[in-house]
Amino acid sequence: MPRPTTPLLSQTGIRASALEIIDRDGLDGLSMRKLAAALGVSAPALYFHYPTKEQLLDDVASEIMEKVDVSAFPHGWRAGLLTWARSYRAALAEHPNIVPFLARGPGQRDASLRRADAIHGGLVAAGWPPREATMIGASTKYLVLGAAMGSFSRGFVDDVQVYLDRYPSLGDAHRLREHADSVDRDSFEFALLMFVDGLAARLSGGGA
Repeated sequence: MPRPTTPLLSQTGIRASALEIIDRDGLDGLSMRKLAAALGVSAPALYFHYPTKEQLLDDVASEIMEKVDVSAFPHGWRAGLLTWARSYRAALAEHPNIVPFLARGPGQRDASLRRADAIHGGLVAAGWPPREATMIGASTKYLVLGAAMGSFSRGFVDDVQVYLDRYPSLGDAHRLREHADSVDRDSFEFALLMFVDGLAARLSGGGA
């Protein structure tokens, strides 16, 4: 009688299954036991590839960060910052449940540190003092993470009666959910452009 075959494991497949669970069940919903069951293997088989859940999450995060584009800084700090922020938000929007893990910082992840190095280097090369370059990077990250962690527009209900009598200034708030994607996208773009325009004025001396 032939022996049952064990599914062939690869780090790529493990990361893909882990991200599926995170997308579906949230960051706290991922466990090595649940992941092993999804892959049809025993938990010890996973530990051969990833000794800890933290190492697995680091690699999942790195895979996401590889989609973030920091290549535009040679064309100017403004182009670099806009390209980075937009691609960063797009990458996180695909997997919002892992944002709290990414918000902890780059740690020792090469993909994140290479991007941090390109951003800081691009800003300093453009004339920003190192301390301000650090703050610009941090501020942009706060803006992106805030946009990725939740929807402003979906926080409102679509019942007009909730707002009419007690909150007269929110008379159109019930329409926000219907247009949530465009409102959230345009709000992020508005905030990003105002931020970058303010930085440009500061660098030129108008806001120093």
